[in-house]
Amino acid sequence: MKIAVITDSTAYLDQAYIDKYNIRTIALNVIFNDEVYKELSEISTEDFYKRMRNEKQLPTTSQPAMGQYVELLESLRDEGYTDVIAVHLSSGISGTYQTAVTLNDMVEGINVHAFDSEISCSVQGFYALKAAQLIEQGMTVIDNILEQLENMKQTTNAYFIVDDLNNLKKGGRLNSAQALVGTMLQVKPLLHFVDTKIVPYDKVRTKKRAMKRIEEQLAKEVEGYKNLSIVIIEGNDKETALSWKAQVEEQFPDAQIIMSYFGPVIGTHLGEGSLGLGFTTTELDLSI
Repeated sequence: MKIAVITDSTAYLDQAYIDKYNIRTIALNVIFNDEVYKELSEISTEDFYKRMRNEKQLPTTSQPAMGQYVELLESLRDEGYTDVIAVHLSSGISGTYQTAVTLNDMVEGINVHAFDSEISCSVQGFYALKAAQLIEQGMTVIDNILEQLENMKQTTNAYFIVDDLNNLKKGGRLNSAQALVGTMLQVKPLLHFVDTKIVPYDKVRTKKRAMKRIEEQLAKEVEGYKNLSIVIIEGNDKETALSWKAQVEEQFPDAQIIMSYFGPVIGTHLGEGSLGLGFTTTELDLSI
């Protein structure tokens, strides 16, 4: 048995992790008008935010083409892999997980074990890293790996701060009046995942207070746990994210803390200037 790990581009894994653990990535798409780009490989995050800022119409997103996924699986099979653990963004916001489920019956010679992370961004990447590390440690029973990933969900979470309410309005998620009032009051919605979907968690008047609110919630959720891995995520606002990282490091000096970003697909929905904090108390090696 030879097991590969696949995740999708919305995990936004550092290339060093991809190289170290030989994790394969399938790209989602971002669409400006009728122009389709595979995120990260055909449009950079920097170019995406620049273009979104200047476009009148918000871009849209789509899951990978099934043919593209089939090609990836066939290439893995040809490399001698017998099984694939496919870690994907939440099934409540994308059909990518369901595509992986379907492909298990379509591609001969390789078994696809789809895993719904029920989340996205770098926290989704945590699951892919955990799977890869378990395989590296010699675990070969697929059910045991998947069981550990499922158990990991119990103490893994993420919170997001949406900075630009006008971006949500353009995407039809807020009406004009709500966006106007929110902007005037400097309301910063806090979001999180519940039952695979993104839902409101709280709303705070300023970004600084929103960050503090998330830190307080983090402290409650991780109290009593020995291991703690944290990721600070930014949507083209690295300066604020680095400042927040320094604050979190002071509060949680024993935690592993890394930086990541909202790429084009997730950035389309959250907007420029958004921030996120994700974490897990499952033992995980974030060294590169």
